[in-house]
Amino acid sequence: MTIDNRTKSKKAYLVSLKHKLNKHLQLQSASANQLDIGERNMISSGAIGMPLHFGAVPTFLTERMGRVGDAVVESIVHNYGKSEVLTRMSDPNWFQALGALMGMHWNSSGVTAVVMGSLKPHINRKASDLGLYILGGKGKQMQYTNRQIDRVSDRHGLPGTDLAKSARLTRRIDNNAVQDGFDLYQQYFLLSDEGEWTAISQGMNKSNRRARRYHWHSPTVRSFADAPHTGIAGLEKQQILNLTDPQADMLRSNMVSLTKEKPQHVQEAIREAELPNRHDVRKEDVNLARLGSVLDLAYNRDIEKFEHLVDLQGVGPRTLKALAMASEVIHGDATRFEDPARFAFAVGGKDGRPHPVDTESMDEMIGMLQDSVDKAKLGDKDKSDALKRLHKVAKQGESKGIPLDFLNDLIDHEWNHAEKNGGKTFLGSVAKGVTRELMDTQNGVLYGKDSER
Repeated sequence: MTIDNRTKSKKAYLVSLKHKLNKHLQLQSASANQLDIGERNMISSGAIGMPLHFGAVPTFLTERMGRVGDAVVESIVHNYGKSEVLTRMSDPNWFQALGALMGMHWNSSGVTAVVMGSLKPHINRKASDLGLYILGGKGKQMQYTNRQIDRVSDRHGLPGTDLAKSARLTRRIDNNAVQDGFDLYQQYFLLSDEGEWTAISQGMNKSNRRARRYHWHSPTVRSFADAPHTGIAGLEKQQILNLTDPQADMLRSNMVSLTKEKPQHVQEAIREAELPNRHDVRKEDVNLARLGSVLDLAYNRDIEKFEHLVDLQGVGPRTLKALAMASEVIHGDATRFEDPARFAFAVGGKDGRPHPVDTESMDEMIGMLQDSVDKAKLGDKDKSDALKRLHKVAKQGESKGIPLDFLNDLIDHEWNHAEKNGGKTFLGSVAKGVTRELMDTQNGVLYGKDSER
């Protein structure tokens, strides 16, 4: 064979390989739009990334976040059992919705560390009652995961060696087998006293300032080498090369051949898409029918029509809105969380997106959620049942339909009333006419107001 023919042969091989890779990526991208939905099944799939955000969580929000998450977890355990908490935690969209409900920015990469970090002391303090533990953490905390697993295993007679191996393998696969350019820097291992577990890991890509979160759930793991994830998740869909996907079996074999090729040829064969990145909440991020139903329920007082919601009558509209969204996080099925940005309207976000944190309604929501849990423990389920029915009533109203241009008006309304409602951002208490301008300027500089990347 001449040199010219060998070159043509190599090019033909690379073209063929590129087609195979593209076909795999197309199949994987298509699967990202499909949910395996059954009764109480929270499993989702896909690959999406979150932008890296700046700044720490302000002190006014830290404790409140922990109390919201604590009440939500306790409510789920009370209504559906501890296994359901692990199932929901393995759904990346539900997890992001929980973070938004707690006051974090709707698409922030910091949701992972903040949600788990604020939940960890609350849940572990109640571990004997809840039957749940949160192990691991961010950075150096990951090093102690196996030791923590051993302690819990000894306490409950669990196979500690096997559990530690599972935690180790999830980290290795997320860091090595899923070749998406994201280096793992945190992992949380949620473990029940019966040995069921959920792993939540996150990787960072410093070059494009993105993060990606990976979710695992032990009942769905049949092989650590073949589609073990319940979700690879964040905000926006991206194409990645996931070597644990069952459709990648041929690719795993072809990767041996790739090692013999020049780097530039491989780079030409495998390309990753760059997707938009922005900070603001827009109507395309939100299911407007669902948000509109909650607002209609809260502000038009349809709640007065339902005798079984009598325990919630007299609740202010802003608190009722937050409670309705909290009820959905607790009682909603898997189909309800494809738009986690919607839950940012429960109490707002620390970055002033979509609006400042409404501390008054947040405190009232926390109080009512915790009161419903405490009373249910004593056999009084009236308030707990009322909150469960609140989600059903809001769901019933979704067929009414709402105008598509109301979202900006809603955001303006919340900002205009933020000062008297205890509104706060990470800059502190809202000063009317000043804070919003400062937040817009700062967010525009840090994240790009209308920029796409």
